[in-house]
Amino acid sequence: MSIEYDPLEFKKLVPHTREELVAALHEHLSDQRAAHCLRVEQQAMAIAYEVGADVTKAGIAGLLHDYAKERSNAEFVALIKQEHLDPDLLNYGNAIWHGVVGRYFIEQELHIYDEAILQAVARHTVGDPEMTTLDKIIFVADFVEPGRDFPGVNEARAALKISLAAAVAYELQHTILYLVEKQVKIFPRTFETYNVLGIHKED
Repeated sequence: MSIEYDPLEFKKLVPHTREELVAALHEHLSDQRAAHCLRVEQQAMAIAYEVGADVTKAGIAGLLHDYAKERSNAEFVALIKQEHLDPDLLNYGNAIWHGVVGRYFIEQELHIYDEAILQAVARHTVGDPEMTTLDKIIFVADFVEPGRDFPGVNEARAALKISLAAAVAYELQHTILYLVEKQVKIFPRTFETYNVLGIHKED
């Protein structure tokens, strides 16, 4: 079954056609990364449909979640300073920035201002203790989209079949363990998110 955008809602949220958004992705991203975004779009819409969430917002956020992924460090640093964001962000890098800071590229360049969409993009890299359903959908869709192939992805997909909450918990556990093994800094909000959403037990 094909899941489609609500055309009226899409037009209210985005001052472009979907084709124009896809073209913008290809302008700023490699073909491989743009293809990933298209898969996340479809995965997010499918999850949203299953859980009764807003399919159109999920699709837009999924499509654009990595819009800023291939920007230069200098561009991110300039935007962090321009928007007076938490200066601690400067101690991290693209893995964090492309979501948390990337939302501002979407807002300024694509003129998309819906806070739910921008927030879902911002939170897909670090999570948040108060993630909305849309936030969780993008967080998980990015992790389990069909092109992903890494140790643990099948377990993540199995968790999603149980519930969205189970998939979020699995992803948080997997991500933190991975980062610890790599001995890299972990963004504090990711720990905060784990403490709230990472220990999941089905009723």
